[in-house]
Amino acid sequence: MIEDTLIQWDQGATLWINSLNTPATDVFWALMSDTRVWFPAYAVLAFMLFRRLGWKKGLAVLLGVVLTVVLCDQIPYHIRNAVQRLRPCFTDEMVSSGLHLPANPGGGFWGFFSCHASNVFGLITCALIGFRNDKAHTYNGFAFWGYLWASLVSISRIMLGRHYLGDVLVGVAFGLVVGWGIAMITRRLIQKMGI
Repeated sequence: MIEDTLIQWDQGATLWINSLNTPATDVFWALMSDTRVWFPAYAVLAFMLFRRLGWKKGLAVLLGVVLTVVLCDQIPYHIRNAVQRLRPCFTDEMVSSGLHLPANPGGGFWGFFSCHASNVFGLITCALIGFRNDKAHTYNGFAFWGYLWASLVSISRIMLGRHYLGDVLVGVAFGLVVGWGIAMITRRLIQKMGI
């Protein structure tokens, strides 16, 4: 009974958020979801880590960020195959209820939970904590813009009909936990190694 209520709430919330889409915003949301667009941001992030932290700390934090992204990408993939919850774009009930699908859905059939959301929130969290190994700066601007970007990427998954709101929220939570955990391990290693 509770499970049915949660599913209905998740479907309703997803349809409501997705209904805010317009043809004018379709390109923006597709751009936010396109992982190829992220590569220049990754290069800038790596450059800034080395510039602000030096090559030893920068390398340690960068390896932590890479490990975070790998975990946030692969673990949800295996959970998806176990849970086998169809994405909204492949669910007849959602499509017939008015789900806006601006582009070819692509991707696999299973959607619980969002790799995009877990990846970006994990990356930003791990990088932000890593940057704070530099005591000379607060990195509040990085936190604001990073989490704004992560939020837009996550919302894009709903706007494109690829994920339910619940998929995205679980992905965000997972990314925050993994990013924080790996960052704490990285910080501990930096302190132990005295770099």
